[in-house]
Parts: sequence; structure tokens; C-alpha cells
Amino acid sequence: MVSTEELKSAFLDLLEKDKEFRYAVAARIGLLEILQRLDGIENGQRKIWEEIKKIWEEIRKLREEQTKIWQENRKIWQEIEKLRKEQTRTWEEIRKIWQEIQKLREEQTKIWQEIEKLREGQNRIWEEIRKIWQEIRNMRESFEKRFEQIDARLNRVERTLEKLTLEMEEEAREVVSYRLRKMGIHVDLDVLKLPDMEINLYGATEKVCVIGEAKVRAGISAVQELADKFERLKKLYSSLLREKIILILYVTTATPGAIEEAKKRGIWILKMTKDLTPPPKI
Repeated sequence: MVSTEELKSAFLDLLEKDKEFRYAVAARIGLLEILQRLDGIENGQRKIWEEIKKIWEEIRKLREEQTKIWQENRKIWQEIEKLRKEQTRTWEEIRKIWQEIQKLREEQTKIWQEIEKLREGQNRIWEEIRKIWQEIRNMRESFEKRFEQIDARLNRVERTLEKLTLEMEEEAREVVSYRLRKMGIHVDLDVLKLPDMEINLYGATEKVCVIGEAKVRAGISAVQELADKFERLKKLYSSLLREKIILILYVTTATPGAIEEAKKRGIWILKMTKDLTPPPKI
């Protein structure tokens, strides 16, 4: 005979391994419907777990994508931060540029103010220049009138001097002729006009030649001038000279230097009333 334990073991083994046996037993005990439902639940649960697995797979993929997105976002935020820093620096540069522009505008304003001051100063200068030119024109007109008056006076003076000179030359010829006659020399005196010079007093006899100048005031230069004319006569017009030469300066007044120089050169200086240097010995 089979023992109870052996029957239990065989029964349990059949329940575990034989599905139909399980259903038969379940049917016997009213559990068939429950088992079928449980099988349906198990199948549904398996599908659910498969779907959950798919969902977790999708979640994993989404997390990976999210991780990538966060990484990209981090990079983007890093770039945004860089851009913000660059933008900050750019705005700082723009602010500096505007400050420089403001300074330039202020400097430009000062420059234009200075230019305006210079223009005002220049206008004042031109106004002064116009006044000066007007004064110059007035002075020129005044000078022209004055010059005309002076020129008229000079003409009168020149005519007077010319008259006085002619009168003095006439006087000189008359006085010198008279003094020479007293010395026993009779000579006619006149003006000697040559191509390159003129001599106020000139006259010649067979043996004596008189060469002289009439001067209102005689200085050393007048003595030198007479000596130079005599030297030129010797070189260029020797035929006009004679054996005895008398050099004369007829003056109204003579400087001490002229008198001293005339004495050295043997020139006779005289005026109407007296001799200033000794007359020649004939």
C-alpha cells in the first residue's frame, strides 16, 4: 500500500507540473475560474511589465536625451555667459566711447568758442586795419598836399638859390678879377663848361691860368673837389692850362678844416672882405 506522504508528494508534484491536472483539481474544488482569471492577470501583468520595461527604456532614452539636452543647455548657458561678459565689455567700451565723444564734443564746443573769439578779434583787427588804411589815405592826401606845398617852396628856394648862386658867381668873378688886377694880373673870368665837368671861375692869359669855384660854405670836400678838377684838367684838357696856375675858392664862409687843407694845397680862399688863406705870390 502507498503511504499518505507519498500520495501528498505525488499530488503536489502533479499540481506543479501538470497544468490540466491543476485545472481539473481546481474545477473540482471551484477554483478553475479563479485560476483562469489569475492566468489572465498574469498575462496582463506580463504585458504590463513589458510595457513598463519599454516605458523605462524610453525613460532611460529620455534621460539620456535630457542629459544631452542639459549638457547642450549648459554649453548654451556658458556661451550665453560669455556673450553676457562680451556684451558687458562691449557696453563698457561703448560707454567709454560715448564719454570720449562727449569730451570731444566739449572740446569741439571750446574750439568753436575760441574760433568765434578769434573771429571777433580778427574782425576788430580788420576794423583797426581799415581805420589805419583810412588814416594812411588821409595822411597820404595830407602829405601830397604838404609835398605840393613843399615842392612849390623848394622850387622857390631852388630858384632863389639859383639866383643867389648866379649872383654869387657874378660877385666872385667881379671880386676875384678886382683882386687879381691889384696883383697886376688882368684876366677875364667866366664859366668853363666841359663835357664831364663845369668850373665856375676860369680865365687864362698867356702865362697865367685861374681855376676856381664859388661856394656859399666851403668844407674840406670843396677843397678836395677843386683839387680833383685841376687834376682832371691836367690829364684831359692840358691845353687849357698855363705855366702859372692859381687855384681859388670864393666863399661866404669856410670851415677851419677847409682853411687848413687849402693852405697845404696852395689854394687861395677869399671872401669879399678878406683873405682866409694867403693869396698866391706872382
